[in-house]
Amino acid sequence: MPERGPDAVVIGAGPNGLAAAIKVAQTGRSVIVLEAEETIGGGTRSANLTVPGFIHDVCSAVHPLAVGSSFFRSLPLARHGLEFIHPEIPLAHPLDDTTVELSRSVEETSTGLGTDASAYLRVMRPLVRNADFLMRQFFAPFRVTPEMATHAPLLARFGMLAIRSAVGLGNAIFKQAPARALLAGLAAHAIQPLENLSTGGYGLMLGVSAHAYGWPVARGGSQKIADALVGELQSLGGRVMTGRRVGSIADLPPARAYLFDVTPRHLDQLTRFRYGPGVFKLDWALDTPIPWRDPRCLRAGTVHLGGTLDEIAASEAAIGKGQAPQAPYVLLSQPSLFDATRAPAGKHTVWAYCHVPNGSTVDMTDRMEAQIERFAPGFKNRVLARNVMTPADVERHNANCVGGDINGGSGDLRQWFLRPTWRRYATPNRQIYICSSSTPPTGGVHGLCGFFAAQTALRRAFR
Repeated sequence: MPERGPDAVVIGAGPNGLAAAIKVAQTGRSVIVLEAEETIGGGTRSANLTVPGFIHDVCSAVHPLAVGSSFFRSLPLARHGLEFIHPEIPLAHPLDDTTVELSRSVEETSTGLGTDASAYLRVMRPLVRNADFLMRQFFAPFRVTPEMATHAPLLARFGMLAIRSAVGLGNAIFKQAPARALLAGLAAHAIQPLENLSTGGYGLMLGVSAHAYGWPVARGGSQKIADALVGELQSLGGRVMTGRRVGSIADLPPARAYLFDVTPRHLDQLTRFRYGPGVFKLDWALDTPIPWRDPRCLRAGTVHLGGTLDEIAASEAAIGKGQAPQAPYVLLSQPSLFDATRAPAGKHTVWAYCHVPNGSTVDMTDRMEAQIERFAPGFKNRVLARNVMTPADVERHNANCVGGDINGGSGDLRQWFLRPTWRRYATPNRQIYICSSSTPPTGGVHGLCGFFAAQTALRRAFR
């Protein structure tokens, strides 16, 4: 008798592919994961990118959505060696004359916002109090739930704020530069012009995640997240096979369902699907911590560099016009301040990226380092080595990052509701499903795209 094939095959061993495999395996069905690269992880890989002894996160580094994910929280990932470390404060945003600190406490954060303290409390307190509900509601495909009736006033208020552009919202509810800059830095994670509708909502939800869940790093590197997911999958009987590049369906073993952790382009689906801007990424090995002008930045795991709301908006607007910004908005993480496993004693790793047009070939190294020097004079004198990843390098590392797009597709308002199709995770073929970040609820290390895709496959393919 020929050997029986698996019930399901997952293509791609990123967080979403592994989450989909785990969800299928939890039902007692057999599943294998095929990964094209020799290592698993997708956007959660760590490697020695500069000099021996320094561990760098190749893509994702800071994980508020991982600790806020309802699916990840349901898994015993600590049993498989995953430990999250919470910096003293999640975020610092230096300006030329002060530094805004976003702490876990809404009240403590508001004290640094001057006359905008009461406005910040009025907006953020009810959202943070209901963070779990908001995460369940918005980090999922749109659907009507009984909870929506209970939280109708909250949803109405949040919707009126979230639909606005970050520029419009920041100027409307805040009067001074620090609070406006804080919102702009959070909203710029949307990787789109801050004049776009709904970018205010991105900023609010990321602020909520910082207060409710923190912005932690994984001890030993982001690779530990993927390793823990593989450990859980194996405990359920699932298997992962690396070095198995799939060129067509014919390359796959017979199965009831195939779940693809790929973008629509790679599945020859939805040719009109739009990809967003790319990123230009730098990693440094340093001989000391960053010499911030304001030492309060050393308390933060993440630092947003870009100045005021107007400056950050100008940077993101340039990208929307297809131009590489002269003064880019830089997202920077300094994990070795809180995780001693990342670098030799006394040395440090730094991770940062800026946004650029999709597929840009402009070298942003000097512009990014100038933005750091603006707030940390002498930074470049501390550099032992650097690693550069252009948008093309990012895509070579992870084929889902088309043109350097780390979110699996543009996250503007139109495509947020239509990513990638009205079928959401399904295709016309009842055996084939998409479980990548091109599906709801979009990019980030949370596994929820894979979780919901697996639910759909279990309903349609396995009845």
